[in-house]
Amino acid sequence: MPVPGENLSRDEARRRAELLSVDGYEVALDLRSAVGDAPGGSGPRTFRSVTTIRFRCSQPGASTFADLIAPAVTEVTLNDEKLDPAAVFDGSRIALSNLSAENVLVVDAQCAYSRTGEGLHRFVDPEDGEVYLYTQYEPADARRVFANFEQPDLKAPFRFEVTAPEEWTVWGNGEGTLGGDGVWRFAGTKPISTYITAVVAGPYHYETDVYTRTFEDGTTLEIPLGALCRKGLARHFDADDIFLVTKQGLDFFHDHFDYPYPFGKYDQAFVPEYNIGAMENPGCVTFREEFIFRGKVTQASYERRANVILHEMAHMWFGDLVTMVWWDDLWLKESFADFMGSFSMVGATRFSNGWITFANNRKSWAYRADQLPSTHPVTADIRDLEGAKLNFDGITYAKGASVLKQLVAYVGQDAFLEGARRYFKRHAYGNTRLGDLLLVLEEVSGRDMASWSRSWLETAGVNSLTPVATYDAGDRITELAVGQDGDELRPHRVAVGLYRNEGTDLVRYARAEVDVTGPRTVVEALAGAERPDLILVNDDDLTYCKIRFDEGSLATLRARLGAITDPLARALCWSALWNLTRDALMPARDFIDLVLRFAGRESDIGVLQMLHAWARSALVHYAAPQWREEGGRLLAQGALRELRLAEPGSQHQLTWARFFAATATSAADLQLLTGLLDGTAKIDGLDVDQELRWAFVEPLASHGVTDESFIAAELARDDTASGKRHQVRCLTARPSAAVKDQAWAQVVESDSLSNALVEATISGFVKPGQRELLAPYAAKYFDAIERVWEERSIQIAMDVVKGLFPSLQDDESTLTATDEWLSTHSGAAPALRRLVLEARDDLARALRAQACDAASGAA
Repeated sequence: MPVPGENLSRDEARRRAELLSVDGYEVALDLRSAVGDAPGGSGPRTFRSVTTIRFRCSQPGASTFADLIAPAVTEVTLNDEKLDPAAVFDGSRIALSNLSAENVLVVDAQCAYSRTGEGLHRFVDPEDGEVYLYTQYEPADARRVFANFEQPDLKAPFRFEVTAPEEWTVWGNGEGTLGGDGVWRFAGTKPISTYITAVVAGPYHYETDVYTRTFEDGTTLEIPLGALCRKGLARHFDADDIFLVTKQGLDFFHDHFDYPYPFGKYDQAFVPEYNIGAMENPGCVTFREEFIFRGKVTQASYERRANVILHEMAHMWFGDLVTMVWWDDLWLKESFADFMGSFSMVGATRFSNGWITFANNRKSWAYRADQLPSTHPVTADIRDLEGAKLNFDGITYAKGASVLKQLVAYVGQDAFLEGARRYFKRHAYGNTRLGDLLLVLEEVSGRDMASWSRSWLETAGVNSLTPVATYDAGDRITELAVGQDGDELRPHRVAVGLYRNEGTDLVRYARAEVDVTGPRTVVEALAGAERPDLILVNDDDLTYCKIRFDEGSLATLRARLGAITDPLARALCWSALWNLTRDALMPARDFIDLVLRFAGRESDIGVLQMLHAWARSALVHYAAPQWREEGGRLLAQGALRELRLAEPGSQHQLTWARFFAATATSAADLQLLTGLLDGTAKIDGLDVDQELRWAFVEPLASHGVTDESFIAAELARDDTASGKRHQVRCLTARPSAAVKDQAWAQVVESDSLSNALVEATISGFVKPGQRELLAPYAAKYFDAIERVWEERSIQIAMDVVKGLFPSLQDDESTLTATDEWLSTHSGAAPALRRLVLEARDDLARALRAQACDAASGAA
């Protein structure tokens, strides 16, 4: 049966793809209504959208539908016959019947500007009143802007025309030219999917460059480069660095893919109120504008931006040139782009430690997702668009990328890249499934890829690998084995490293690679080695697994973790210890103690930032309630100590300053933050710029030290879009029942806030130190979420359902209330139930960890 409303099922898409092929789209948008006063009445601000679709039907006389979400349709014409819009349009679909072999559909509609980041988003800059527009569609919001067949396997060429205010510039997938009639006309695209078409329009600041590549046959490829942002951010815009990374990436992918960049120009737009990190629209990539840094940031921030730039660039081949048939194989683009982002960053840019960040940050996301009740194979069973929206997750991105990293170790880098080259050439501008990729990989590697796929791509869950060693009387290894646990035992190519104390350092003195298969695998190459102080399974991070330790190794880490000289090995140990904490195998207070004793010696700034995040999470969620106050005091003291010890002006000093602000609770701590803001206190080398000022204001607000006028004065210093978001967050963080009631009403009972302000309000609302103040909202949450899911856009609904779950009411009563909601709402939308199930699992995990921590405190 058809899925009602705005959803679209896989079966419907499959039937439509069997019936139709699309020859091309012509889309005309009139965006002049974006500026000026809004129209009268209660309806949304709209723009005119006229779409012509030329398509063929394999079964003349058949019926199907086109997709469109719009407040009104003015006219529908099918093969020169005018149809009654009231009869054929139901708000999300246009019914099409009695199709011919060749068809022309023309739809004239009034589409709505978005305030949720879905479709054509309209943003008014509070700093200067300028209006900025951009589109964001994935997985299926192009239908909010123009009529189409919204599924990835009905690819077609697109030609756009845009009428815009006279002083604006408009960008799209192809090169655009402004005609004498005031209309921007864009070159036609290659065949692409609807979800990667793009329009960006407004008075953006724009900088240009050019990339040139000469190939071995003497031909030259020239790619015009552009980078744009709001005018208010232009003074912070480091376009030169963005162009540098872009050129390095284009060089790298041309070197390795043997397929020239196929989409002409390469613009990169940094846009406001963006829901995600970035989107791979060919020729017009969009990014969240937070990647333009308004203040001092660490190298980790620049690395993160470079990774995202390269991730999106990899999509030009994996996802745009070759696209999955349906969202089941979302991993065919996202896993590859996530892997290629790190692979190219390490191989082509100044960020040579990218695999450390991958091991410590990205894989942490994957490990969490793979232990939720909603975990799924990398290649997933996606039945509809709502399911697709939720599968942009740690499995599809980070686990998939980890599996590909393991695949490179399994088949070899040369074979892997040759497989990619054949894949592009064989399927250019087409759509693929899992089997298409496996076929080329098997061709080039000679490996049984079907067996590998069954183990790694078609089953869910994460394995734990544990070393088990025996020794002789001379303290040499008689046998070292690797034990594997998990519901599905998989083949792992791993390195096992042996480490020993040498003076003040803990260094590796032996290493062996082995194929781990089954529950127990002997590492024969390490027999006879001297007894190590630390055995590190999955050294060098070749596979995807949870690392466990034998008792001797764990004792070494408790005493000497900071002495490990290799930064990747150290990051892997930190990650393993965090997994032990999450799994209630290490008390939270022990993990916090390790952070307090060894984080100050951490050289990798990205790892240090993750340790701070994990320590905060350990305190808030996993520490026994009766120890939280003491644990918070210890963290704040440790943070202040390291802040004062850090090199003046260094990125470590900045990182510890932010962590100190996040942990500050005592009157003395808060007084110091106040002094750093008003200049009565000083820490040598610490530049308290505007972004850091807001980081200090928020804890003062959440602890009731500042009032509304203080926050208003800070906004007066920073009366910008970013400042407004910070102000909203700080106002909502105040410890007042009236403040919380107002915030709840603005987010849950009203849709007046934009997506960015919804996010800021939720962030300020949920403060760990305000558990009692937030307790009344637990019951309200369960009363509201089904209505929110039905009435709000899926992005806003997801933000509300995830962000306002009463995780801070961490006791059995909340677990019971969650179970009661799930049992009495079996008919709720599967995507909504999934989010609640995930939140329940996080809460249950927190309660187990708290019991572990309490038991350690009682011992």
